[in-house]
Amino acid sequence: MTKHFLPLLTAAFLATTSGAFAAGELTYVVNNESAKYDPGTTAETFAAPIIGNTFEGLVRFDANGEIVPALAETWEVSEDGLTYTFHLRDAKWSDGKPVVAGDFVYAWTRVLNPATAAMNAPMLYSIVGAQEHFDAGGKGDISVSAPDDKTLTFTLKARVPYMMQLLTYTTFFPVREDVVTADPEGWTRNPATFIGTGPFRVTEFNQGESVVFEKNPEYYDADAVSLDKLTFRLIPDPATALAAMEAGDVDGIESVPAPEIPRLSVESDAFMVVPALGTTYAFFNPHQAPLDNLKVREALSMAIDREEIVEFVLQSADIPALGVVPPGMTFGGKDFTEGRDTFGLAPTAEVEAAQAMLAEAGYPNGEGFPDTLFVTYSSPPIEKLLEAIQQMWKENLNIDVQIQASEWQVFYPEVQKVEYQIAQMGWGADYPHPMTFLDNFVTGSPNNLANWSNPDYDAAIAAAKATGDEAESVAEMQKAEAILMNDHIILPQYHRYNYMMMSPKVTGFWRSTLNVPYFRDAVIAE
Repeated sequence: MTKHFLPLLTAAFLATTSGAFAAGELTYVVNNESAKYDPGTTAETFAAPIIGNTFEGLVRFDANGEIVPALAETWEVSEDGLTYTFHLRDAKWSDGKPVVAGDFVYAWTRVLNPATAAMNAPMLYSIVGAQEHFDAGGKGDISVSAPDDKTLTFTLKARVPYMMQLLTYTTFFPVREDVVTADPEGWTRNPATFIGTGPFRVTEFNQGESVVFEKNPEYYDADAVSLDKLTFRLIPDPATALAAMEAGDVDGIESVPAPEIPRLSVESDAFMVVPALGTTYAFFNPHQAPLDNLKVREALSMAIDREEIVEFVLQSADIPALGVVPPGMTFGGKDFTEGRDTFGLAPTAEVEAAQAMLAEAGYPNGEGFPDTLFVTYSSPPIEKLLEAIQQMWKENLNIDVQIQASEWQVFYPEVQKVEYQIAQMGWGADYPHPMTFLDNFVTGSPNNLANWSNPDYDAAIAAAKATGDEAESVAEMQKAEAILMNDHIILPQYHRYNYMMMSPKVTGFWRSTLNVPYFRDAVIAE
């Protein structure tokens, strides 16, 4: 399976930066529709394709995974690594109004107001006064300011080695105060008010069908944008999407059915394998019986065969997951996951050990095991995965677990209430660093969807952030992951690759390991 496989941070058909661009229209299939396109408040992966092509922040990743200027033209970092000063270019919003440094101050302050309900507010806590501002209900000074319209400066509590990567994430993007305050709930659903800073702007939101974009003429680098029209078409079933691709009805699809991967890898010039910093897992709710019993959680995790899931259910090159942090992030030449403990788990099912653990929990041979519901979002591949896990639990532990699927817009708000027993989720990296996975499980994090709390875990994460020594920080993060995994709050399943298709006529398109497809430099050959 080697078609268009590119390592590191991208998979792409890379275009040269010279030559005349041919105008064109491109249709790309997405499988899921997000409920929220607000860059400051959302944490949904399904929103990334929309936001990633309509907004930019101070800096962005290029197709080689390097940090390059975006709305900021230049910047300086103080010698102690604490104070950052960015100098904005002459950029405009998609309605023609100038982008000013005050837009960032407003956006970040908005995120740090609890009333905003921003999912990733803790990403800004490294700024002096930020967490105190949040804890005080949106009151108090934050060390972020705009000395003038072209200058933004902020000061950190302690050096953050991955600060520039953080700034590429949507939580740090600017939003316009006049736009947001005029319609706080609906501005991101109306093309007339969905005002951004990126290479495209939305012309149509067709719920349940598509999102249509046009080239943003106000974009600071509009001359580099070739596409006149871009359409994201919603087709939930990958098999239906593939049929549309092979019929020539669309130019690209974000995923392909697992059974078709072997064929497509040999036959199709459009097939692409995209490395992804992502882990698919389920949450066990430690506040709901029978998952409030650690031994039950451990038994359920030990009883699934992750190799079988990858090889025969997914039929993919994904990697069986025994932890929450995926491979692919190195420190001092060593992958973060290298030498990691297995936390009592194995790539294959540990049947006898799982049965013994379940008996210790009070359910020998599954006797008396309470009714248990595994909830998920509607997705044919994910539902097939859960059915396989359901069967493994029946065969290996003699227990019956029911599955319930619902549309994402219904499923996700319910999971946020933490009233489920088992809920299918996962996480794709927001920035290429282990902390993007580990920060989610700190007490009170909006993304801690099990409402789990462990003071030793919190202390390890705080220590990892506080030290300026990389090796010490890595050790603290590894300590934190071990605390989480030994408490079996999640059911790790696999570390992801993305399998997709894009017409070979399209050059310049790339999709990051953070799962964002970028069309800024896409060109369609005539």
